[in-house]
Amino acid sequence: MLSSQQTGSTNVVYQAHHVSRSKRGQVVGTRGGFRGCTVWLTGLSGAGKTTIGFALEEYLVSHGIPCYSLDGDNVRHGLNKNLGFSAGDREENIRRIAEVARLFADAGLVCITSFISPFSKDRQNARKIHEAAGLPFFEIFVDAPLNICESRDVKGLYKKARAGEIKGFTGIDSDYEKPESPDLVLKTNIASVSECIQQVVELLQTQNIVPCASVKDVFELFVPKNKLDAARAEANALPSVEITKLDLQWVQVLSEGWATPLKGFMREAEYLQVIHFGTLLNGKNLSVADGVVNLSIPIVLPISAQDKQRLEGCGALALSYAGRRVAILRDPEYFEHRKEERCARIWGTTCAKHPHVKMVMESGDWLVGGDLVVLEKICWNDGLDQYRLTPLELKQKFTEMNADAVFAFQLRNPVHNGHALLMQDTRRQLLQRGYKNPVLLLHPLGGWTKDDDVPLEWRMKQHAAVLEEHVLDPKSTVVAIFPSPMLYAGPTEVQWHCRARMIAGANFYIVGRDPAGMPHPETKKDLYEPTQGGKVLSMAPGLTSVEIIPFRVAAYNKVKRAMDFYDPKRHDDFDFISGTRMRKLAREGENPPDGFMAPKAWKVLTEYYQSLEKKN
Repeated sequence: MLSSQQTGSTNVVYQAHHVSRSKRGQVVGTRGGFRGCTVWLTGLSGAGKTTIGFALEEYLVSHGIPCYSLDGDNVRHGLNKNLGFSAGDREENIRRIAEVARLFADAGLVCITSFISPFSKDRQNARKIHEAAGLPFFEIFVDAPLNICESRDVKGLYKKARAGEIKGFTGIDSDYEKPESPDLVLKTNIASVSECIQQVVELLQTQNIVPCASVKDVFELFVPKNKLDAARAEANALPSVEITKLDLQWVQVLSEGWATPLKGFMREAEYLQVIHFGTLLNGKNLSVADGVVNLSIPIVLPISAQDKQRLEGCGALALSYAGRRVAILRDPEYFEHRKEERCARIWGTTCAKHPHVKMVMESGDWLVGGDLVVLEKICWNDGLDQYRLTPLELKQKFTEMNADAVFAFQLRNPVHNGHALLMQDTRRQLLQRGYKNPVLLLHPLGGWTKDDDVPLEWRMKQHAAVLEEHVLDPKSTVVAIFPSPMLYAGPTEVQWHCRARMIAGANFYIVGRDPAGMPHPETKKDLYEPTQGGKVLSMAPGLTSVEIIPFRVAAYNKVKRAMDFYDPKRHDDFDFISGTRMRKLAREGENPPDGFMAPKAWKVLTEYYQSLEKKN
């Protein structure tokens, strides 16, 4: 019997995974091919093994690659809780871990182990266990100088070891044998966590563990700067079709990469996949072994029969807006625009009074798909272009802010304190889960909206006032504009809203009540059941890199004089302030109850609604 079986291990702290069990379950089997292997992270306590291990796990799961991270402290809470830190116990600790990692790898998972594993012979034995089973094993040295590790000392163990309270502590009174020929060395005192993850991913790519295609997150469709003059000359020489403002908004969405992996307006195969499956395969009528891409709405370009007849046979055509060439559509493909079927499948109604259905019904009788090349970034010159950050620009922004989690909130309405409560609570939850710097992406929709919605210009003023009053923390909030038009297609559309934010780097998405919904134009009842948007989103295929944060109903608590999460046991304490009532108060210049909305933000709304009254 091992000497320490009576005493067990001490000085261990359980570490919380960032990837939930439900999220991990979504990706098992979504990518073809066997990827089983073990990534063995070794290094001193405080070198960054656990941080890198969990970040790598989160990265791989977000790209549809099933994996599991075994952390030293976590394993000593269960499987190895009867082991201490004597030489014999340490050897047995690593032997058990190696065997467990082999089982995970044999099951097809990428197993990430984060253990000091100080002795070369133990690590070599772990490699042999995998090699005997024909499984890849990657030894990665997480290299940080002792003084750096000691200065971090998150668990306070170095201090105890220096004081003599812990005996046999690696780096203090027990040796760490550095790997002689590791597969990779990560210098965590120089490189950031994201840079370290990129190095590991590149290693796994060379070994065909991570598919190269899975790492390319954003496909922009802009002409390279060194080819711009030639592209402009080509566009000016091509036959052209005049597009609408709505079409130009979709050009912006496509060109900036929000609809990645689309390379342009949908061809017929892609259109059929989307309207029938709600997912994109590969646009060539074949399924994709590398996983499912969620794309629930068709992104198409309608044209008239006359334009089709005029352009048919051309190898490319120019797209023109307000007389100006903005893009080239190559290898065009024409197919019938079956409007009633499209509306029935996407909106669940063909009622022509629905504002977006009406636009579809009035659009061209043909659709043209093809590869899109956009001459330059779409700008609207409305004073708000600085907020129109592309997915790549947003990702860079999050990196600069050192965000370790990004939670997105989609909205097309002004922010009241109930929304703010939900965002504040999400941040609190993420901090409790172990994230250090979660960042909010407040992402109002900036494309077409129906006439009675508050215009973008006024919404942006109102959002700025909310931040000015610190209802939301400006230091941990990014306000940007999402360029997509609004469809008002309920659960179908909310998937699009979520996956677009996923492309931009969000890994958490807050879904509200009746997302992307509206009243039926004729019956005035909810067109979609209000809770089903959230339910659909939680089950939707292909959204593997984002976790859904369900909406909790908030209402005005008359006792607290503040927005609060609704408690049905205290129903009489709550006042549900409807949008109709809010608009009426604003038009009449009256104030809502204290605590409903930040005063400066409310002032913006009253100015807007009173300006409408003056116009009328």
